[in-house]
Amino acid sequence: MRKTYVTTPKDIERQWYVVDATGQTLGRLASRIATILRGKHKPYFVPHLDVGDYVIVVNAEKIHVTGRKLDQKIYYRHSGYPGGLKETTLRQQLQKHPERVIISAVRGMLPKNRLGRKMLKKLKVYAGPDHPHQAQKPQPLEL
Repeated sequence: MRKTYVTTPKDIERQWYVVDATGQTLGRLASRIATILRGKHKPYFVPHLDVGDYVIVVNAEKIHVTGRKLDQKIYYRHSGYPGGLKETTLRQQLQKHPERVIISAVRGMLPKNRLGRKMLKKLKVYAGPDHPHQAQKPQPLEL
């Protein structure tokens, strides 16, 4: 007789991956990262647990976008006060805070609940080529 296997939190083994975003298309990169953060690449994936791995993204300032998105894609944020809606284009966001571009793209591809917020904490994004996670011995991930 076969038994059904159910993944429990003690069965989860996490890996660290490093991704170089140089020349990568934003949406394709974000969807691959979201898959790894969620854990869908593992054989013991279950949708109600966070079984994903850690992802470090370097060179976030060198991503590539297609079409006219640099000037047409707009990011909104609100201060909470009347008239406090601020908007910035993708070009401005890449100049000031290139990490936020990748984080917001990946956030849109994760579940919209507390599990998704927990998964997003495993994403580390850096604008330049250096990161402080050498002690975790991250493996390079080719996309």
